[in-house]
Amino acid sequence: MPAAVVYFVVREGQVLAGASGVPEPMQSDRLLQHPGTLTNVITARGEPVVTPDARHDPLLRDNYLVREMGLVAMAGYPVFDLRGRAVGALCAVDDEPREWSQDDLDSLADLAAACTAELRLRAERERARRIQETAVRANRRSRFLLSLSEAFANANTMDQVEEVIVEVGTAGIGARYCAFALADADGRGITYRSLVHAEPQFPQRLRQTKLDEQRPLAEAARTGRPLFFRSADEMFSAFPGSEELCDPDVGARAYLPVVTAGAVVAVIMLAWERDRGPDQDSYALQTGLAHYTGHALERARLLEERRESAKTLQRAMLSRLPEVPHLDMAATYSPATRSDQIGGDWYDAVAVDDDATMFMIGDVTGHDMRAAAKMGQLRSLLRAFAWSHDESPSALLSLLDKANSGLGLLASGTAVVARLERVAGAYQLTWSTAGHPPPLVLREDGTVERLAVLPDMMLGVRPTSKRTDHVTTLNPGDTLLLYTDGLAEQRGTTPDQWLSRLQKTLGALGDTATAALPVTLVRRLASDDQRDDVAVLAVRVRAAAPSGPPSLGRPATAERKLAPSLCDVGPARIWVDDVLESCGVPMPLRRTVMLLTSEVLTNAVDHGQAPFTATVEVDLDRLRVGVRDSSTVQPELRDPAVTEFGGRGVQFLERLASRWGVDRHGGAPRPVPRHGPPREGRRTGKTVWFELDLG
Repeated sequence: MPAAVVYFVVREGQVLAGASGVPEPMQSDRLLQHPGTLTNVITARGEPVVTPDARHDPLLRDNYLVREMGLVAMAGYPVFDLRGRAVGALCAVDDEPREWSQDDLDSLADLAAACTAELRLRAERERARRIQETAVRANRRSRFLLSLSEAFANANTMDQVEEVIVEVGTAGIGARYCAFALADADGRGITYRSLVHAEPQFPQRLRQTKLDEQRPLAEAARTGRPLFFRSADEMFSAFPGSEELCDPDVGARAYLPVVTAGAVVAVIMLAWERDRGPDQDSYALQTGLAHYTGHALERARLLEERRESAKTLQRAMLSRLPEVPHLDMAATYSPATRSDQIGGDWYDAVAVDDDATMFMIGDVTGHDMRAAAKMGQLRSLLRAFAWSHDESPSALLSLLDKANSGLGLLASGTAVVARLERVAGAYQLTWSTAGHPPPLVLREDGTVERLAVLPDMMLGVRPTSKRTDHVTTLNPGDTLLLYTDGLAEQRGTTPDQWLSRLQKTLGALGDTATAALPVTLVRRLASDDQRDDVAVLAVRVRAAAPSGPPSLGRPATAERKLAPSLCDVGPARIWVDDVLESCGVPMPLRRTVMLLTSEVLTNAVDHGQAPFTATVEVDLDRLRVGVRDSSTVQPELRDPAVTEFGGRGVQFLERLASRWGVDRHGGAPRPVPRHGPPREGRRTGKTVWFELDLG
């Protein structure tokens, strides 16, 4: 045959999938666009069309191929798809009349059947490929959603939720940058929690956005509809004011609102380095991220409210420490991170009279609401016994254990009760322990003593068991530490090992103020994944002024040598506070004195020359603190720049002190060389002092 084609009918005409001998331009273009062509007759009938001379056939002679293209003889057989529909045909054509033999027609029928078989095979392959792609996408989506569920399962705080969002947005979805914004409580704005993972050059001043602003973040939060931008130009076109807010080198962006209970509570912003369109899969993944984030945020808020309620209950059950003259007290409670932030650990202090104070700490078994309830009852009982019964610590523990059994509380746990009683120049410490870790004493010289004795039976086991008192002495500057086992106890270590670790840490904190000591110990010893509750109570015996409190016509005075090291500034500051407290200076005024004392002490050690001496003088009208050194260099009032770390000490003196000045010693001051101490006048020096009125 001079020409043959295999064609398929499409919307644009007939595509010549195979062609030979066809005139140009059809041979090259492989497309026949004229309507009503002869080939349409074959697909319309779904059966072969054979003619020796189409010019004499009434149904075919007016066809375009016959009239314009010179087609004369043709034999065409339809090609069927999987559903049995004629979608094309195999045709053999001639420009002269031809009588078709049966062999010719059989051969053409076989070739058309082969085309049908190949078409169906390819269709099956394409169908299988699409099914496979769909299955792969569905599997990928399912695995992504499963990973989302697992990732958010352990996110119980806002910080943890944000970490999961950033990880999923970057590693899971493939974004280069990710930011997370929470709706403000008043419903008028939305604020990014952090900009650590946001796109570069994002201004810090725009961290918060009002909902009525024309910004993509505000639009997504206001409408609750996700926004997708294929490129930076597309976003700038939609929001012209955002050019100066976003990096033009960043490509596609997505803003995904997080909706819970019908309201937008957050928006997730994703950004890619290149331009890209939101295909169906990525859209589904991003929508899934927003959906799971909503559930995680709702759970985190509920847990946060539950934790805050538990903390409020715990704080209500832990009474405020009393103010006792010559004693410096501080305490802290740190709940287990895996619980409801409440538990059975507790501390308490009761001022019995002017000379005696009772200190208690305990650990009821468990760290949940039930343990907290039993703890509150035991603590209240022991507190009442300590106030109403002038008994020894062992007797108080016996009373508590009998009441625990007789009243049906049936709580089990450990406790320490200590009585601190003032004697001549010191304090006598009497304590008794019910299965509790031993108290520690940080001595004034920095050594740590473990008050290790054989502990008595824990509470709730045998109420009639005998209990024992033990006695030691606390001198001025000594600190008593009571704690629960969650402070330093570690799995896989013996009690002696973790107690030694606690002793070493406490010894290294000898210059730490009592108010900061309990919290500092918890931060250093308790891990982030804290498995047990922790209670810590620190009591330090203050060092009084050697001259006694001030009286009419006789001020109180004290003097202390200062080591030429910044490490001695902390202990010296504590010593000044002790002297002022023993002289009856009120706490609000002592806070100001501590700030100014820190400045003059630090400036002396930093810029002065040894030896250093700190002096305190208190009378009925004023107090005076001075620091003497052997340098003649005078302090000067400066106005430092914001970026400078120092230079503000004299400003504090100028603004907070009633009076301040510099007393020179040993004659007029001499200039100091640029390097090293002065060669002359080594006995000269100065005293930088300040005064505050007590009125």
